[in-house]
Amino acid sequence: MSLQHPATGEQFEISRGGARAVVTELAGCLRLYERDGVQLTETFGDADIPPGAAGILLAPWPNRVADGQWTLHGRRQQLDITEPARGHASHGLLRNTGYRPVERSESSIVLRAEIFPQHGYPFRLTHEARYSIDGAGGLSVSQSLTNHSAEAAPAALGAHPYLRLGDVGTDRLSLAVPGATYLAVDERLIPVRAVPVEGSMDLRGGTAVAGRALDAAYTDLERDAEGRARCTLTAPDGRSVSLWQDAAFGYVHVFITDRFPGRAVAVALEPMTAPANAFNSGDGLCWVEPGSSLSGSWGIAAQLAPVEG
Repeated sequence: MSLQHPATGEQFEISRGGARAVVTELAGCLRLYERDGVQLTETFGDADIPPGAAGILLAPWPNRVADGQWTLHGRRQQLDITEPARGHASHGLLRNTGYRPVERSESSIVLRAEIFPQHGYPFRLTHEARYSIDGAGGLSVSQSLTNHSAEAAPAALGAHPYLRLGDVGTDRLSLAVPGATYLAVDERLIPVRAVPVEGSMDLRGGTAVAGRALDAAYTDLERDAEGRARCTLTAPDGRSVSLWQDAAFGYVHVFITDRFPGRAVAVALEPMTAPANAFNSGDGLCWVEPGSSLSGSWGIAAQLAPVEG
């Protein structure tokens, strides 16, 4: 990080113990998270904007709205098309927006950005995100959307982190996803039906990342006693890195790609309160009443000691 003026704007660093995170002004992006010198998310250069949406926050919808169209009170709404290759509106309205800091300490920062009425979304909302590092070095992110409009606004939250485990090639890791159902999609990656995972899409017991391409959302997530679902990448020596998400995030999108710059393979694990095209399907969609908020939390944790035996 050597440029005086990075393409992603101001860089906000937080740390605690041996953990450190860097969050950018642009898109409230998690540019870097590391613990004890082990890099746990993919990053990018100063001259770059987040490749493949790496680390950005997603509001007021994650993933895609088909053709950028949906219906409000019987009238068609047309969002700006931001994924020209498939003709969709993708990853919400804040991807190219600067967030401003509103609260800051050594180990946490709160960033805020505004959504103003615009093409296809006639609502006014505030998106706020708190990044914090706990005493064990874990990273947590709390997101909220508050509606300032005169009527209920359709909304969903998400994020787009890519996880890694230090210098271990991601193609040497295995991936476990606790979803009992996945969303089958059409040729334009719009969900068409929910399907039980039994068979090749079942990742609950773990599967090798090597040789696998995947771009799918999972739901019906198994959760622990705290209500958290966990997706985990594990190395051959037992070290691991996990994405956790609370009960507000009912979906996780898994994206395995060989097109991340400088990496043979990369894995995005994307917590979402609603899946792709929720503005049309209604799946997971929240209608936030005036003066009310939609909120949820997710985070990243790691087990960095090799497992013996």
